[in-house]
Amino acid sequence: MITETLVIFQRQLRILLRNPVWVFFGLTQPILYLALFGPLLKNVSGGGLGGDAAWRIFVPGLLLQLAIFGAGFAGFGIIQELREGVIDRQRVTPALRTSLILGRTLSNMVVIGVQGIILVLVALPFGLKPSWGGIASSLVLICLLALGISAASYAMGLILKDEDAFAPFIQSVSLPLLLLSGVLLPMSLAPAWLRHTSQANPLTYVVDATRAMFRGDFGDHHVWVGALVTVGLGALLAWWGTRTFQQQSA
Repeated sequence: MITETLVIFQRQLRILLRNPVWVFFGLTQPILYLALFGPLLKNVSGGGLGGDAAWRIFVPGLLLQLAIFGAGFAGFGIIQELREGVIDRQRVTPALRTSLILGRTLSNMVVIGVQGIILVLVALPFGLKPSWGGIASSLVLICLLALGISAASYAMGLILKDEDAFAPFIQSVSLPLLLLSGVLLPMSLAPAWLRHTSQANPLTYVVDATRAMFRGDFGDHHVWVGALVTVGLGALLAWWGTRTFQQQSA
């Protein structure tokens, strides 16, 4: 299983390296938010915002946005592979179905991890002064979440089998979840009804955890709650994505 997973992983990375434009465009939106929206928050008071502290609120939200969209749209690739017959050829090999999806999801996780590092480095000249241990821990959480999301995305790609159906589905699911998690502004600034609604969104706890870690406040209860939610959600999505992938590839 390890050898098969490694082969798929290397294949997916070679595809990305031959056409790195997708990695570049994946970073474009977060960097635009960083450059064009982030400076506005330095003059906002409340919710931990104001001055350079605003970047420790804003950048963790951008990392989550990077993971959600980067991993969420991973299924586009498998739709193309399905159309080109790549999936059919892999189905007739003795490789485990688990290896076929695990190799793909690991490649997505690595790409998002690298993008996250680049995003943090770009944010430093703007005034980000984070805890470096918090950055490393946050990237681990984001990558674990991306692993589960990409597995679910590949499964949905095999189910829908069409980009015209896949794109609006992912957009309609990811955008409300992101907005309700407080990626741009902390939900402590929201009215009561919106703040209470956000508590039903698991991504809210992920954002809160990464923001606490960026401050270096590992004793904050948000860190442990967010870590548990991230691991649980990532594992659940990975299990569902793998199970669905196996059924669709049977």
